[in-house]
Amino acid sequence: MNLLDDFFQQSRKTPERIALTQEQRRLSYAELARKAKQIAASLLGRNAAQCLAIAQGRGIDAVTTVFGILAAGGSYLPLDCRNPANRLQQIVSDARPKYIIGSGPCPDWLVTPEQWLDVQQLQNSQPAQHLPAIEPEAIAAILYTSGSSGIPKGVALSHRAMHNFSRWAAENFNVGPDDRIASLSPLHFDLSVFDLFSGLSQGASIHFIPDRLTMAPSRLTAWLDEKAISIWYTVPSLLSFIALKGALTTTPLPDLRSILFAGEVFPTAHLITLAGQLPHVRLHNLYGPTETNVCCWWPVDRSRLRADAPIPIGHPACGAELKIQAETGELLAKGANNFSGYWQQGGLQNPRTANAWYPTGDRVSRNQYGEYCYHGRLDRMLKCSGYRVEPAEIETVIEQCPGVLRCAVTGLTDTTSGQRPAAAVVLEAGADLAIISAVLRTKLPAYMYPCRVLALEKLPLLSNGKIDYQILKKLLTNHTGT
Repeated sequence: MNLLDDFFQQSRKTPERIALTQEQRRLSYAELARKAKQIAASLLGRNAAQCLAIAQGRGIDAVTTVFGILAAGGSYLPLDCRNPANRLQQIVSDARPKYIIGSGPCPDWLVTPEQWLDVQQLQNSQPAQHLPAIEPEAIAAILYTSGSSGIPKGVALSHRAMHNFSRWAAENFNVGPDDRIASLSPLHFDLSVFDLFSGLSQGASIHFIPDRLTMAPSRLTAWLDEKAISIWYTVPSLLSFIALKGALTTTPLPDLRSILFAGEVFPTAHLITLAGQLPHVRLHNLYGPTETNVCCWWPVDRSRLRADAPIPIGHPACGAELKIQAETGELLAKGANNFSGYWQQGGLQNPRTANAWYPTGDRVSRNQYGEYCYHGRLDRMLKCSGYRVEPAEIETVIEQCPGVLRCAVTGLTDTTSGQRPAAAVVLEAGADLAIISAVLRTKLPAYMYPCRVLALEKLPLLSNGKIDYQILKKLLTNHTGT
Protein backbone atom coordinates (compact mmCIF):
# COMPACT_ATOMS: atom_id res chain seq x y z
CA MET A 1 0.00 0.00 0.00
CA ASN A 2 1.10 3.56 -0.74
CA LEU A 3 2.19 5.23 2.49
CA LEU A 4 -0.10 8.19 1.72
CA ASP A 5 -3.29 6.25 0.94
CA ASP A 6 -4.61 6.50 4.50
CA PHE A 7 -3.87 10.23 4.62
CA PHE A 8 -5.64 10.96 1.33
CA GLN A 9 -8.66 8.94 2.50
CA GLN A 10 -8.67 10.98 5.70
CA SER A 11 -8.40 14.27 3.79
CA ARG A 12 -11.56 13.36 1.84
CA LYS A 13 -13.35 12.27 5.02
CA THR A 14 -12.49 15.32 7.17
CA PRO A 15 -11.21 18.02 4.77
CA GLU A 16 -11.65 20.94 7.18
CA ARG A 17 -10.01 19.28 10.20
CA ILE A 18 -6.66 20.86 11.16
CA ALA A 19 -3.76 18.60 10.19
CA LEU A 20 -0.70 20.72 11.04
CA THR A 21 -0.04 23.54 13.49
CA GLN A 22 3.21 25.52 13.70
CA GLU A 23 3.27 28.63 15.85
CA GLN A 24 0.42 30.73 14.38
CA ARG A 25 0.13 28.76 11.12
CA ARG A 26 -2.59 26.16 10.51
CA LEU A 27 -3.09 23.78 7.62
CA SER A 28 -6.21 21.66 7.15
CA TYR A 29 -6.26 18.14 5.74
CA ALA A 30 -7.70 19.46 2.46
CA GLU A 31 -5.02 22.17 2.19
CA LEU A 32 -2.22 19.71 2.91
CA ALA A 33 -3.56 17.30 0.28
CA ARG A 34 -3.83 20.12 -2.28
CA LYS A 35 -0.29 21.38 -1.63
CA ALA A 36 1.09 17.83 -1.82
CA LYS A 37 -0.61 17.29 -5.18
CA GLN A 38 0.70 20.63 -6.47
CA ILE A 39 4.27 19.64 -5.59
CA ALA A 40 3.68 16.19 -7.09
CA ALA A 41 2.49 17.75 -10.35
CA SER A 42 5.61 19.94 -10.57
CA LEU A 43 7.91 17.00 -9.87
CA LEU A 44 6.17 14.75 -12.37
CA GLY A 45 6.51 17.52 -14.95
CA ARG A 46 10.26 17.54 -14.32
CA ASN A 47 10.47 13.74 -14.52
CA ALA A 48 11.81 13.91 -10.95
CA ALA A 49 9.99 11.01 -9.30
CA GLN A 50 13.20 9.60 -7.83
CA CYS A 51 15.52 10.33 -4.89
CA LEU A 52 14.93 13.94 -3.79
CA ALA A 53 16.66 15.63 -0.87
CA ILE A 54 14.85 18.02 1.48
CA ALA A 55 16.76 20.95 2.99
CA GLN A 56 14.05 22.33 5.26
CA GLY A 57 13.67 22.51 9.00
CA ARG A 58 10.88 20.48 10.55
CA GLY A 59 7.47 22.05 10.23
CA ILE A 60 4.56 22.58 7.89
CA ASP A 61 6.61 23.33 4.76
CA ALA A 62 8.79 20.26 5.22
CA VAL A 63 5.76 17.99 5.63
CA THR A 64 4.13 19.33 2.46
CA THR A 65 7.39 18.64 0.61
CA VAL A 66 7.57 15.07 1.95
CA PHE A 67 3.99 14.36 0.98
CA GLY A 68 4.49 15.91 -2.46
CA ILE A 69 7.55 13.76 -3.13
CA LEU A 70 5.77 10.59 -2.02
CA ALA A 71 2.66 11.45 -4.04
CA ALA A 72 4.82 11.77 -7.15
CA GLY A 73 6.33 8.33 -6.52
CA GLY A 74 9.71 9.62 -5.33
CA SER A 75 11.84 8.94 -2.25
CA TYR A 76 12.54 11.68 0.27
CA LEU A 77 15.99 12.18 1.75
CA PRO A 78 15.86 14.63 4.67
CA LEU A 79 19.00 16.68 5.35
CA ASP A 80 19.85 18.15 8.73
CA CYS A 81 20.60 21.72 7.69
CA ARG A 82 22.28 22.36 11.05
CA ASN A 83 25.07 20.00 10.03
CA PRO A 84 28.40 21.39 8.85
CA ALA A 85 28.68 22.04 5.12
CA ASN A 86 31.16 19.23 4.52
CA ARG A 87 28.80 16.62 5.97
CA LEU A 88 25.88 17.88 3.88
CA GLN A 89 28.07 17.79 0.78
CA GLN A 90 29.22 14.28 1.66
CA ILE A 91 25.65 13.01 1.92
CA VAL A 92 24.51 14.71 -1.29
CA SER A 93 27.56 13.42 -3.14
CA ASP A 94 26.85 9.86 -2.03
CA ALA A 95 23.04 9.89 -2.40
CA ARG A 96 23.05 11.71 -5.77
CA PRO A 97 19.52 13.11 -5.48
CA LYS A 98 17.90 14.50 -8.62
CA TYR A 99 17.11 17.76 -6.81
CA ILE A 100 17.45 19.36 -3.39
CA ILE A 101 14.21 21.05 -2.34
CA GLY A 102 14.26 23.93 0.11
CA SER A 103 12.91 27.40 0.76
CA GLY A 104 14.40 30.58 -0.70
CA PRO A 105 17.74 30.95 -2.51
CA CYS A 106 20.26 28.15 -3.01
CA PRO A 107 22.47 27.67 0.10
CA ASP A 108 26.21 28.24 -0.13
CA TRP A 109 27.10 24.63 0.73
CA LEU A 110 25.44 23.22 -2.39
CA VAL A 111 28.15 22.95 -5.06
CA THR A 112 25.69 22.38 -7.92
CA PRO A 113 23.11 25.21 -7.76
CA GLU A 114 21.17 23.75 -10.69
CA GLN A 115 19.99 21.00 -8.32
CA TRP A 116 18.17 23.50 -6.09
CA LEU A 117 14.38 23.82 -6.24
CA ASP A 118 12.45 26.40 -4.23
CA VAL A 119 9.37 24.71 -2.79
CA GLN A 120 7.28 27.85 -3.32
CA GLN A 121 7.80 27.53 -7.06
CA LEU A 122 6.71 23.89 -6.94
CA GLN A 123 3.39 24.94 -5.46
CA ASN A 124 2.52 27.10 -8.47
CA SER A 125 1.25 24.10 -10.45
CA GLN A 126 -2.30 22.86 -10.60
CA PRO A 127 -2.79 19.86 -8.29
CA ALA A 128 -2.11 16.53 -9.98
CA GLN A 129 -5.38 14.80 -10.86
CA HIS A 130 -3.89 11.35 -11.34
CA LEU A 131 -1.10 10.16 -9.11
CA PRO A 132 1.13 7.24 -10.11
CA ALA A 133 0.56 3.81 -8.65
CA ILE A 134 3.30 2.89 -6.20
CA GLU A 135 4.51 -0.60 -5.41
CA PRO A 136 4.79 -1.55 -1.72
CA GLU A 137 8.51 -2.26 -2.10
CA ALA A 138 9.27 1.14 -3.67
CA ILE A 139 11.64 3.22 -1.54
CA ALA A 140 9.79 5.93 0.41
CA ALA A 141 12.54 7.40 2.61
CA ILE A 142 16.33 7.40 2.83
CA LEU A 143 17.58 8.27 6.31
CA TYR A 144 21.32 8.87 6.62
CA THR A 145 22.95 7.69 9.82
CA SER A 146 26.50 7.63 11.11
CA GLY A 147 28.57 4.96 9.35
CA SER A 148 31.17 2.59 10.77
CA SER A 149 33.26 3.03 7.62
CA GLY A 150 33.83 6.67 8.53
CA ILE A 151 31.18 8.13 6.21
CA PRO A 152 27.40 8.47 6.65
CA LYS A 153 25.21 5.73 5.13
CA GLY A 154 21.63 5.88 3.96
CA VAL A 155 19.03 3.48 5.34
CA ALA A 156 16.45 2.88 2.60
CA LEU A 157 12.91 2.28 3.85
CA SER A 158 10.09 1.06 1.63
CA HIS A 159 6.45 2.09 1.60
CA ARG A 160 5.71 -1.37 2.97
CA ALA A 161 8.07 -0.98 5.92
CA MET A 162 6.94 2.51 6.92
CA HIS A 163 3.26 1.73 6.47
CA ASN A 164 3.59 -1.42 8.57
CA PHE A 165 5.01 0.58 11.48
CA SER A 166 2.65 3.54 11.15
CA ARG A 167 -0.41 1.29 11.03
CA TRP A 168 0.77 -0.78 14.03
CA ALA A 169 1.48 2.34 16.06
CA ALA A 170 -1.86 3.96 15.19
CA GLU A 171 -3.75 0.83 16.27
CA ASN A 172 -1.57 -0.04 19.27
CA PHE A 173 -1.72 3.45 20.80
CA ASN A 174 -5.33 4.13 19.78
CA VAL A 175 -4.53 7.22 17.72
CA GLY A 176 -7.76 8.97 16.72
CA PRO A 177 -9.14 12.21 15.29
CA ASP A 178 -9.32 13.87 18.71
CA ASP A 179 -5.61 13.38 19.40
CA ARG A 180 -3.21 16.30 19.43
CA ILE A 181 0.31 14.98 18.81
CA ALA A 182 3.40 16.97 19.79
CA SER A 183 6.16 16.74 17.19
CA LEU A 184 9.79 17.48 17.92
CA SER A 185 11.67 14.86 15.89
CA PRO A 186 13.39 16.12 12.72
CA LEU A 187 12.62 14.35 9.47
CA HIS A 188 16.01 12.59 9.37
CA PHE A 189 15.16 10.88 12.69
CA ASP A 190 12.89 7.84 12.34
CA LEU A 191 10.70 8.91 15.27
CA SER A 192 9.15 11.38 12.80
CA VAL A 193 7.46 8.47 10.97
CA PHE A 194 4.96 8.19 13.83
CA ASP A 195 4.17 11.91 13.87
CA LEU A 196 3.59 12.18 10.13
CA PHE A 197 2.05 8.90 9.12
CA SER A 198 0.45 7.36 12.22
CA GLY A 199 -1.09 10.69 13.22
CA LEU A 200 -2.20 11.99 9.83
CA SER A 201 -3.64 8.62 8.79
CA GLN A 202 -6.17 8.84 11.64
CA GLY A 203 -7.30 12.46 11.49
CA ALA A 204 -5.16 13.65 14.42
CA SER A 205 -3.56 17.10 14.46
CA ILE A 206 0.23 17.48 14.59
CA HIS A 207 1.63 20.36 16.65
CA PHE A 208 5.27 21.31 16.08
CA ILE A 209 7.13 22.15 19.26
CA PRO A 210 9.04 25.45 18.84
CA ASP A 211 12.82 24.98 18.89
CA ARG A 212 13.23 27.65 21.54
CA LEU A 213 11.48 25.46 24.12
CA THR A 214 13.82 22.48 23.99
CA MET A 215 16.22 24.03 26.49
CA ALA A 216 13.48 25.51 28.68
CA PRO A 217 11.75 22.51 30.30
CA SER A 218 9.20 24.40 32.37
CA ARG A 219 8.16 26.46 29.34
CA LEU A 220 7.95 23.27 27.29
CA THR A 221 5.58 21.64 29.77
CA ALA A 222 3.52 24.84 29.82
CA TRP A 223 3.30 24.63 26.01
CA LEU A 224 2.22 20.96 26.17
CA ASP A 225 -0.48 21.99 28.63
CA GLU A 226 -1.62 25.00 26.60
CA LYS A 227 -1.91 22.93 23.41
CA ALA A 228 -3.73 20.10 25.24
CA ILE A 229 -1.27 17.58 23.81
CA SER A 230 -2.48 13.98 24.17
CA ILE A 231 0.40 11.94 22.66
CA TRP A 232 4.12 12.62 22.46
CA TYR A 233 6.90 10.44 21.00
CA THR A 234 10.37 11.64 21.93
CA VAL A 235 13.78 10.66 23.36
CA PRO A 236 14.54 9.78 27.01
CA SER A 237 17.14 12.53 27.40
CA LEU A 238 14.49 15.23 26.93
CA LEU A 239 12.01 13.42 29.15
CA SER A 240 14.68 13.15 31.86
CA PHE A 241 15.23 16.91 31.57
CA ILE A 242 11.51 17.54 31.99
CA ALA A 243 11.23 15.11 34.90
CA LEU A 244 14.01 16.95 36.73
CA LYS A 245 13.26 20.56 35.80
CA GLY A 246 9.91 20.69 34.01
CA ALA A 247 7.72 21.85 36.92
CA LEU A 248 5.36 18.92 36.40
CA THR A 249 4.13 19.16 39.98
CA THR A 250 2.47 22.47 39.11
CA THR A 251 1.77 21.60 35.44
CA PRO A 252 0.39 18.04 35.55
CA LEU A 253 -0.67 17.90 31.85
CA PRO A 254 -4.21 16.51 32.31
CA ASP A 255 -4.79 16.03 28.56
CA LEU A 256 -1.65 13.95 28.02
CA ARG A 257 -2.53 10.24 27.86
CA SER A 258 0.49 8.56 26.24
CA ILE A 259 4.24 9.15 26.07
CA LEU A 260 6.30 6.99 23.75
CA PHE A 261 10.08 7.07 24.00
CA ALA A 262 12.93 5.52 22.01
CA GLY A 263 16.42 6.11 20.71
CA GLU A 264 18.47 5.54 23.86
CA VAL A 265 18.38 4.01 27.33
CA PHE A 266 16.07 5.79 29.77
CA PRO A 267 17.80 6.02 33.18
CA THR A 268 15.37 4.19 35.47
CA ALA A 269 15.67 6.71 38.31
CA HIS A 270 14.54 9.49 35.96
CA LEU A 271 11.73 7.32 34.57
CA ILE A 272 10.51 6.65 38.12
CA THR A 273 10.40 10.41 38.73
CA LEU A 274 8.47 11.02 35.50
CA ALA A 275 6.07 8.15 36.19
CA GLY A 276 5.36 9.56 39.63
CA GLN A 277 4.75 13.06 38.32
CA LEU A 278 2.39 11.86 35.55
CA PRO A 279 0.50 8.96 37.15
CA HIS A 280 -2.35 9.16 34.60
CA VAL A 281 -0.06 8.90 31.55
CA ARG A 282 0.70 5.57 29.87
CA LEU A 283 4.42 5.23 29.18
CA HIS A 284 5.86 3.03 26.43
CA ASN A 285 9.48 2.05 25.73
CA LEU A 286 10.00 1.47 21.99
CA TYR A 287 13.17 -0.20 20.71
CA GLY A 288 14.75 -0.69 17.31
CA PRO A 289 17.59 0.57 15.12
CA THR A 290 16.73 2.70 12.08
CA GLU A 291 16.99 -0.45 9.94
CA THR A 292 13.97 -1.97 11.72
CA ASN A 293 12.23 1.16 13.05
CA VAL A 294 10.46 -0.40 16.06
CA CYS A 295 10.77 -4.15 16.50
CA CYS A 296 10.28 -4.42 20.28
CA TRP A 297 8.24 -2.53 22.88
CA TRP A 298 7.42 -2.50 26.59
CA PRO A 299 4.40 -0.81 28.17
CA VAL A 300 5.98 0.54 31.34
CA ASP A 301 4.86 -1.37 34.43
CA ARG A 302 5.29 1.15 37.23
CA SER A 303 5.17 -1.55 39.91
CA ARG A 304 8.33 -3.14 38.51
CA LEU A 305 10.51 -0.03 38.24
CA ARG A 306 13.65 -0.20 40.39
CA ALA A 307 16.20 2.62 40.38
CA ASP A 308 19.13 0.18 40.26
CA ALA A 309 17.74 -1.97 37.43
CA PRO A 310 17.37 -1.09 33.71
CA ILE A 311 13.94 -1.40 32.14
CA PRO A 312 13.18 -4.14 29.56
CA ILE A 313 12.78 -3.46 25.87
CA GLY A 314 9.91 -5.92 26.05
CA HIS A 315 8.15 -8.04 23.46
CA PRO A 316 8.14 -8.16 19.62
CA ALA A 317 6.36 -5.24 17.94
CA CYS A 318 4.88 -4.67 14.48
CA GLY A 319 4.68 -8.41 13.80
CA ALA A 320 8.46 -8.82 14.03
CA GLU A 321 10.19 -12.09 14.76
CA LEU A 322 13.08 -11.88 17.20
CA LYS A 323 15.78 -14.33 18.20
CA ILE A 324 19.05 -14.25 20.11
CA GLN A 325 22.29 -15.40 18.48
CA ALA A 326 23.52 -18.10 20.84
CA GLU A 327 27.26 -17.43 20.65
CA THR A 328 27.20 -13.65 21.07
CA GLY A 329 23.82 -12.79 22.59
CA GLU A 330 23.08 -10.51 19.62
CA LEU A 331 19.46 -9.69 18.87
CA LEU A 332 18.31 -10.57 15.34
CA ALA A 333 15.09 -9.14 13.92
CA LYS A 334 12.95 -10.09 10.93
CA GLY A 335 9.73 -8.43 9.87
CA ALA A 336 7.82 -6.18 7.52
CA ASN A 337 9.43 -3.10 9.11
CA ASN A 338 12.92 -4.10 8.01
CA PHE A 339 14.78 -1.83 5.63
CA SER A 340 15.38 -2.59 1.95
CA GLY A 341 19.15 -2.07 2.05
CA TYR A 342 21.68 0.75 2.22
CA TRP A 343 21.52 3.64 -0.24
CA GLN A 344 25.02 4.41 -1.47
CA GLN A 345 26.51 5.91 -4.62
CA GLY A 346 23.08 6.94 -5.85
CA GLY A 347 21.32 3.61 -5.54
CA LEU A 348 20.28 0.67 -3.41
CA GLN A 349 23.34 -1.42 -2.66
CA ASN A 350 23.08 -5.11 -1.73
CA PRO A 351 19.27 -5.14 -1.44
CA ARG A 352 17.93 -7.23 1.42
CA THR A 353 15.22 -9.83 0.95
CA ALA A 354 12.01 -9.52 2.91
CA ASN A 355 12.70 -12.66 4.97
CA ALA A 356 16.26 -11.71 5.97
CA TRP A 357 17.25 -11.48 9.61
CA TYR A 358 18.80 -8.14 10.55
CA PRO A 359 21.64 -8.29 13.12
CA THR A 360 21.01 -5.32 15.40
CA GLY A 361 24.48 -5.30 17.00
CA ASP A 362 22.81 -5.16 20.42
CA ARG A 363 23.39 -7.73 23.14
CA VAL A 364 20.21 -8.90 24.85
CA SER A 365 18.78 -11.60 27.11
CA ARG A 366 15.30 -12.64 28.22
CA ASN A 367 14.01 -12.24 31.76
CA GLN A 368 11.59 -14.35 33.79
CA TYR A 369 8.65 -12.64 32.07
CA GLY A 370 9.91 -13.62 28.62
CA GLU A 371 10.77 -9.99 27.87
CA TYR A 372 13.90 -8.92 26.03
CA CYS A 373 16.43 -6.91 28.03
CA TYR A 374 19.12 -4.69 26.52
CA HIS A 375 22.74 -5.06 27.69
CA GLY A 376 24.60 -2.70 25.37
CA ARG A 377 26.35 -2.76 22.04
CA LEU A 378 28.53 -5.53 20.68
CA ASP A 379 30.46 -2.98 18.60
CA ARG A 380 31.59 0.60 19.26
CA MET A 381 28.45 2.41 18.17
CA LEU A 382 27.14 5.08 20.54
CA LYS A 383 23.66 6.48 21.13
CA CYS A 384 23.87 10.23 21.74
CA SER A 385 20.60 12.08 22.44
CA GLY A 386 18.80 9.48 20.34
CA TYR A 387 21.23 9.74 17.40
CA ARG A 388 23.28 6.79 16.26
CA VAL A 389 26.96 7.76 16.27
CA GLU A 390 29.82 5.67 14.90
CA PRO A 391 33.16 6.59 16.55
CA ALA A 392 34.92 5.72 13.28
CA GLU A 393 33.20 8.62 11.54
CA ILE A 394 34.40 11.07 14.20
CA GLU A 395 37.91 9.58 14.03
CA THR A 396 37.98 10.10 10.26
CA VAL A 397 37.23 13.81 10.70
CA ILE A 398 39.75 14.24 13.54
CA GLU A 399 42.54 12.53 11.62
CA GLN A 400 42.05 14.98 8.76
CA CYS A 401 42.92 17.89 11.07
CA PRO A 402 46.47 19.24 10.62
CA GLY A 403 48.77 18.15 13.43
CA VAL A 404 46.90 14.96 14.40
CA LEU A 405 48.99 11.80 14.17
CA ARG A 406 46.49 9.38 15.70
CA CYS A 407 43.20 9.43 17.52
CA ALA A 408 40.62 7.21 19.16
CA VAL A 409 37.02 7.93 20.12
CA THR A 410 34.91 6.22 22.73
CA GLY A 411 31.72 6.99 24.62
CA LEU A 412 31.22 8.33 28.14
CA THR A 413 28.01 7.83 30.08
CA ASP A 414 25.83 10.91 30.39
CA THR A 415 22.86 10.90 32.74
CA THR A 416 20.78 13.16 30.49
CA SER A 417 21.75 12.22 26.92
CA GLY A 418 22.74 8.55 27.27
CA GLN A 419 26.27 8.74 25.91
CA ARG A 420 28.63 11.43 24.70
CA PRO A 421 31.64 10.88 22.40
CA ALA A 422 35.07 11.67 23.82
CA ALA A 423 38.39 11.68 21.95
CA ALA A 424 42.07 11.10 22.69
CA VAL A 425 44.63 12.41 20.17
CA VAL A 426 48.34 12.07 19.57
CA LEU A 427 49.69 15.33 18.13
CA GLU A 428 52.69 16.46 16.16
CA ALA A 429 55.12 18.70 17.99
CA GLY A 430 53.77 22.25 18.16
CA ALA A 431 50.18 21.30 17.26
CA ASP A 432 47.56 23.32 19.11
CA LEU A 433 44.71 21.30 20.64
CA ALA A 434 42.52 24.40 20.92
CA ILE A 435 42.80 25.03 17.17
CA ILE A 436 41.98 21.39 16.42
CA SER A 437 38.92 21.56 18.68
CA ALA A 438 37.76 24.73 16.90
CA VAL A 439 38.12 23.01 13.52
CA LEU A 440 36.05 20.06 14.72
CA ARG A 441 33.17 22.38 15.64
CA THR A 442 32.93 23.39 11.99
CA LYS A 443 33.00 19.81 10.68
CA LEU A 444 30.90 17.76 13.11
CA PRO A 445 27.22 18.01 14.06
CA ALA A 446 26.73 19.12 17.66
CA TYR A 447 25.70 15.65 18.84
CA MET A 448 28.94 14.16 17.39
CA TYR A 449 31.30 16.78 18.81
CA PRO A 450 33.51 15.22 21.53
CA CYS A 451 32.57 16.34 25.02
CA ARG A 452 36.24 15.93 25.95
CA VAL A 453 39.43 15.96 23.87
CA LEU A 454 42.57 14.68 25.57
CA ALA A 455 46.10 14.92 24.13
CA LEU A 456 48.31 11.89 24.88
CA GLU A 457 51.89 10.99 24.01
CA LYS A 458 50.57 7.64 22.77
CA LEU A 459 47.30 5.76 22.79
CA PRO A 460 46.93 2.87 25.28
CA LEU A 461 47.32 -0.47 23.50
CA LEU A 462 46.57 -4.09 24.23
CA SER A 463 49.22 -6.75 23.83
CA ASN A 464 47.96 -7.45 20.29
CA GLY A 465 48.57 -3.83 19.29
CA LYS A 466 44.88 -2.83 19.29
CA ILE A 467 43.61 0.16 21.23
CA ASP A 468 42.72 -0.60 24.85
CA TYR A 469 39.32 1.12 25.06
CA GLN A 470 38.84 0.29 28.73
CA ILE A 471 41.98 2.22 29.70
CA LEU A 472 41.08 4.96 27.20
CA LYS A 473 37.65 5.37 28.77
CA LYS A 474 39.20 5.66 32.25
CA LEU A 475 41.62 8.32 31.05
CA LEU A 476 38.86 10.34 29.43
CA THR A 477 36.51 9.93 32.38
CA ASN A 478 39.15 11.35 34.72
CA HIS A 479 40.08 14.17 32.32
CA THR A 480 38.40 17.44 33.26
CA GLY A 481 39.96 19.70 30.60
CA THR A 482 38.78 20.49 27.05
